[in-house]
Amino acid sequence: MTALYTARPPRFTRGDHRTLGLAALGGALEIYDFIIFVFFALTLSQLFFPPEMPEWLRLLQSFGIFVTGYLARPLGGILMAHFADHLGRKKVFSLSILMMALPCLLIGVMPTYADIGYAAPLLLLALRILQGAAVGGEVPSAWTFVAEHAPAGRRGYALGFLQAGLTFGYLLGALTATLLAQVFTAEEILAYAWRYPFLLGGVFGVVGVWLRRWLSETPVFLALRARQAQPVRFPLRRVLGEHRQALIPAALLTCVLTSAVVVLVVITPTVMQQRFGMTAGHTFALSSVGIVFLNVGCVLAGLLVDRVGAWRALMVYSLVLPLGIGALYASLVGQWGVTWLAYGLAGLGCGVVGVVPSVMVGLFPAEIRVSGISFTYNVAYALWASTTPLALIALMPWSPWVCVGFCAVMGAVGLLTALYFGAREPLAFAAEPKPVLCGARSGRR
Repeated sequence: MTALYTARPPRFTRGDHRTLGLAALGGALEIYDFIIFVFFALTLSQLFFPPEMPEWLRLLQSFGIFVTGYLARPLGGILMAHFADHLGRKKVFSLSILMMALPCLLIGVMPTYADIGYAAPLLLLALRILQGAAVGGEVPSAWTFVAEHAPAGRRGYALGFLQAGLTFGYLLGALTATLLAQVFTAEEILAYAWRYPFLLGGVFGVVGVWLRRWLSETPVFLALRARQAQPVRFPLRRVLGEHRQALIPAALLTCVLTSAVVVLVVITPTVMQQRFGMTAGHTFALSSVGIVFLNVGCVLAGLLVDRVGAWRALMVYSLVLPLGIGALYASLVGQWGVTWLAYGLAGLGCGVVGVVPSVMVGLFPAEIRVSGISFTYNVAYALWASTTPLALIALMPWSPWVCVGFCAVMGAVGLLTALYFGAREPLAFAAEPKPVLCGARSGRR
C-alpha cells in the first residue's frame, strides 16, 4: 500500500494530547451509559420482574437483558461503520454517543414491573438493544479515529490511552454505585435512588456530544478522499471478499479482550456479593480499585506495544491475564484480607485490553478499516459477551475457580493467536505511515 505521509514529529504536542484526551473522555462517558446497568443488576432484577420469581432466576433474566445489548452490537456497528468509511470517522463518532445517552435517560424515568407489569422488562430490553447498537459503532470508530491521528511509533500509546479512557467509563459506573451505596440505604435505592445514575448518564451524553464538536476528521480519511473520487461502495463486501485472512485473528482477539472485561468488571462484583457475602458498597469500592489499575494497565500495555510490537506485547499480556485473575480469586477464596491489592493486580493483568486494538487496526487497510474492525469485533463480542456471563454465573456454584480457569484458556488463545498469525499476517499500518495528531480545534469543522 502506498504511503500517504512520510514526515512526522517524534512526539505528541500539548494539542495532540488534548485531542486524544477529548476522544477518550467522550468514550468514557458513553461506556458509563452502557455499563451502569450491570452495577445495579441485582436491584433491577427486583424491580423489573415478578416478586414471586426465584431470586436466581430474576438475576439471570436481568443479566439476560444486559447481554442483549451485546447482541445488538453487530447490526448497529456494521451500519455505522459503513457510513464511517463513506462519510468520515468523526460524524459517526459523534452520533454514537447521542444514541447511547437517550436510552440511558429513558431507563432513569421508566416505570417498573409494579407499575406496568411485563411491559417493563420488554421496554427495558428495547432500550438496551438501542444502547448496544450505539456502542457497536463507538468502539471501532474510536480505535480508528485515534490510530489514524497518531504518529507511527506512538500508536500503541495512543490506543492504550484511549482504552484507558473507555475503561474509565467502568470506573465512573463503579464510583457512582459506591457513592449511592454510601448515601442511600438499600431500601431507598430500591425505592427511587436507582434512577439517579441513569439520569446522570443522560447528562453525560450531552457533555460527550459537546466535547466531540471540538474534534477534527482524521488526516488519513481526508487524504483518502483527496486521492480517490469515490469511496469503496460496499466496504464490508471487500472485507469479506479480499481480507478474510484477517477475520480469524480479529475475532479471536476480540474474545480475549471481551473475556478480560467480563470477568473483571461484570462477573466478579456480582460474585463477591452473592458467593462471598460482601456488601454492595464494599464490592463497588473494590471494583473501583480494579478498574483504576485496569486504566493504568492499558497505558502500560500501549507503551509496551510501541517498544516491542503489537504481537509480542500480546504474548506477554496473554500470559499475565490468568495470573492476575488467579491472584484475585485466591484472595477471595482464602480470605486473606488483601482483596484490594489482588483486585489491583488483576486490573494490571487485564492490560491485554490495551494491546488488542493495536493489532486490530493494523489488520485492515484504511479505506475499509472501520467496517473490517466493526464486523469482526461486534459479531465476536456479541456472541461471546452474551453467553460467557450467563455461563460463568451458572457454573460459579460448582466452583469459585471457574473464572480463573476461563481466563487461563483465553490467555492460551491469545498466545497461540500471536504465535501463529503474528508471523503470517503483517499489520497494514506497517506499510501505511500516518501524520501526527491534528490537535484540538478552536471551532467547528
